[in-house]
Amino acid sequence: MYGTKAAESLGVDPLDVLVIPAGESSKTRGTWGWVTDELITRGFGRDSALVSLGGGVVVDLAGFVAATYMRGIPIVHVPTSLLAMIDASIGGKTGVDTQFGKNLVGSFHQPSGVFADPQVLETLPLSELRTGFAEALKHGAIADRLYFDSVVRAIPDVLYDGRGSGDSLAGLIVGSIEIKAGIVGRDELEGGVRKILNFGHTIGHAVEMLSGYSLAHGEAVSIGMTLESRLAERLGIATPGLEKEIRGALKAAGLPVTLPEGMEADRILEVMRSDKKARAGSVQYALPRAIGEMAGRESGWTVFVEDAIVREVLT
Repeated sequence: MYGTKAAESLGVDPLDVLVIPAGESSKTRGTWGWVTDELITRGFGRDSALVSLGGGVVVDLAGFVAATYMRGIPIVHVPTSLLAMIDASIGGKTGVDTQFGKNLVGSFHQPSGVFADPQVLETLPLSELRTGFAEALKHGAIADRLYFDSVVRAIPDVLYDGRGSGDSLAGLIVGSIEIKAGIVGRDELEGGVRKILNFGHTIGHAVEMLSGYSLAHGEAVSIGMTLESRLAERLGIATPGLEKEIRGALKAAGLPVTLPEGMEADRILEVMRSDKKARAGSVQYALPRAIGEMAGRESGWTVFVEDAIVREVLT
């Protein structure tokens, strides 16, 4: 939709455009190999650069190509989905999926720039906007009560009344970027506080993979945030009613909050043990105390939870 216009606007010669099929199924080592082989075949060296134009899959894949091609070349991200604007393009995480889980092969590689144009969101289907709201609500839940409330207030206009699209989402986009960039700026390589960005993702990534990626990333994270906030309450970490408030906000956005029918707790636990967030076979969780406040400061911003308790919450 925007490829030709974007390519012409760069005014670069030579310029090649590589297109990959849409969807998580393209975020693989096979696609990474095809793109890097194409770059070699077409004569691109260490003085070249990449521009990613697309959603989260394109951002993650192109970032990994840039991180590894010729031992690293510059990349600029031009995200075209709400989720990519406020999450995937910010922070320098790159990677591809494997049969064992999401993003298990990757690297940290900061972009030289990110250009988020809210007007391209006007062409997105409503389902794509909903998945972006999952990450926006997460940012508020982990760091900023006022921002969380502002996202909840935006839901009716944007997702139901049709009055909010394009530039009217600029404030929400800027708010999320400020939260995520602020956290990444304190802990670029996720040795500490950056781990709080994984709220909802430990369970969510497993659910997303086990669904065969029929669930979008934001939908899986929505389920993950609901279950992980329930886990925090079950452990006595979170204030009573936290799960109800988070679940209510996600449901208001039209996002799922329960596991798909037939998805077994033991399979979820099995996949989580292979996740890159696991340590020595133990699963670590980023859990909230309250809206805008995370637990685990004294333990490196994650909390170990016994499988039996997690299984109880999942069932």
